[in-house]
Amino acid sequence: MVTLLLWLGLGGQPAALAGLNDDNYDGNIFALYAGNGSLVPPRVNLEQSLKYGKPALMVIYVDDSRDCKIFSSVISQLQAPYGRVANFIPVMADSIPVKDTYEPTEPGYYFHNAVPQTLIFNADGELVFNEVGIVSYEAIDDVMREVFDLLPRSESVDLRRRPVNEVNTELVPES
Repeated sequence: MVTLLLWLGLGGQPAALAGLNDDNYDGNIFALYAGNGSLVPPRVNLEQSLKYGKPALMVIYVDDSRDCKIFSSVISQLQAPYGRVANFIPVMADSIPVKDTYEPTEPGYYFHNAVPQTLIFNADGELVFNEVGIVSYEAIDDVMREVFDLLPRSESVDLRRRPVNEVNTELVPES
């Protein structure tokens, strides 16, 4: 007992080994890095979303990927303007069963074995966007605007909101 207390008192505590810019596991990336734990678990799966005829944004990710950690805030920001009118379906890549063939209602049908992968389905269930890697908010917003027949960003109000965990600098007077 004395040895443990001495070890802890002399800085023997384990250091945090994970962070935004590494490929280590921290936990749920949407809760940790996007300030939005409401995305996981998703409310509906891809099959249900296609059945309901509601547009969907599906992102395939893993919790221990630097790129997925960084990209999680983009998905969270998109949920603000589109979360009520589109289904957001985060899918952990490790949860996709390995099999020879998949149905178009299964994430494995679309998965390219790389993360993050972002897919957008319109209300008719047609795949209208499929990109691997960190995609900009604007690129996804442009597709969502087409899906919902909204004005282009240049002719409309910016729908972007700040992530919850971003430092608010508006309240600090500028020097």
